[in-house]
Amino acid sequence: MPAPSSQPFCASSIIGTGSYMPEKVLTNDDLSKIVDTSDEWITSRTGIKERRIAAAEQATSDLAAEAARKAMESAGVSPEEIQLIIVATVTPDMFFPSTACFVQKKIGASNAVCFDVSAACSGFLYALQVARHFINTGNRTTALVIGAEKLSSLINWKDRNTCVLFGDGAGAVVIRRADEETDAPGRVLSTVMGTDGTLADVLKVPGGGSACPITPENVESHPNTIHMEGRETFKHAVTRMLEASQQALEMAGLSASDVALVIPHQANARIISAIAERLNLPLERVFMNLDKYGNTSAATIPVALDEANKAGRLKKGDVVLLVAFGGGFTWASSVVRW
Repeated sequence: MPAPSSQPFCASSIIGTGSYMPEKVLTNDDLSKIVDTSDEWITSRTGIKERRIAAAEQATSDLAAEAARKAMESAGVSPEEIQLIIVATVTPDMFFPSTACFVQKKIGASNAVCFDVSAACSGFLYALQVARHFINTGNRTTALVIGAEKLSSLINWKDRNTCVLFGDGAGAVVIRRADEETDAPGRVLSTVMGTDGTLADVLKVPGGGSACPITPENVESHPNTIHMEGRETFKHAVTRMLEASQQALEMAGLSASDVALVIPHQANARIISAIAERLNLPLERVFMNLDKYGNTSAATIPVALDEANKAGRLKKGDVVLLVAFGGGFTWASSVVRW
């Protein structure tokens, strides 16, 4: 697949990060009591030890709003300064209005234009690039980009192949137009995105939309839950994430050897290890937290970015590679100079 041509952009910088994870912890041992599995089986195949589960009264917008508040605090900006809110999610509060509208109301960002992006696990990086386009046109200078999911609402707790993988959470960043003449931290240098809709059936939630509404006749088959062909997903994830990483680095005029830290989508430890190996990078330069949270889809990268930031893993001038893969199939990668 040829790399997209690079286009001139107004500089956009990540000036604040934030995340929120629900309080309830669901361990592998807890899961072994409700489905035929074990800690050893889950850990050896995925690297996941536990995940967070949102409370029944918490919606995706509640998780997103908490992460947004922390990102704004980190950036030192007020709600009134936010001119754009994009929420990446596949678990919206409802079909409409958008989850971003509910976030706007909850955080008081009255001056923001708000909408959602649906690109599954690649959603945050898709949303980041959309926000960069708004900044590039000059119509917006400060944006809030959020990845938030309540995947527990889409899980079939009788399916051990999928229920062990997913969790709930939210992460957010504030991005702002930066002066090209200044050495602003968190500069987004490049983003690559891709899609292959011919493989849409490999990872999906088939029910609940217009193609397959939930009815009394089909509800017992759990069509509104996650269905995944694990082996096919694994194979394509490694290939596409590697390609996207290489293309984004090339567009930024860099190579893998320049990367100080990789923050990949947190789906499976084996996928992450395969990507690191193919990039010829040691695992010490790869950030992983999926043992604590599992796969939180669009939230994984912004949550991990915030944790890496708070832990001091990101030094000024570091090249950070963000890369994701999700249902669609979709994939994306961004290069950031911290």
